[in-house]
Amino acid sequence: MRLNQVTVPLVDYEASKSFYLKLGLKLIVDTPPRYARFEMPEGGSTFSIEYVDGWQGGDWPEIWFESDRLDELVAELKSKGVVFESDPMEMPYLWRVALLRDPAGNRIALYHAGENRLNPPWRVKESSS
Repeated sequence: MRLNQVTVPLVDYEASKSFYLKLGLKLIVDTPPRYARFEMPEGGSTFSIEYVDGWQGGDWPEIWFESDRLDELVAELKSKGVVFESDPMEMPYLWRVALLRDPAGNRIALYHAGENRLNPPWRVKESSS
């Protein structure tokens, strides 16, 4: 089994679509004003937005997009007018993370974890049985 599709709420279709295009996602389904699907720039997974009446935004769930060139990506996005809640910072769990929100208020983390995503020093050891 693999995770390859996540959908988050939207409030303003055009604002959300434009935001994710700025992040570098490729639009593959465009059905305004309710739904859009994007292909991620790497890895072949998809991400979509769907209208949810009354959605007010929130901290959960968080959406995590990984980039091997986090600092450069953040600088590029800032030059396009994307506003960040925090610049890239080193976290105690060994990931470098920058936080922002999409137009619907969904919290997004752009990050780089490298080897520590799947193999942190505290990874649970597989049993030999």
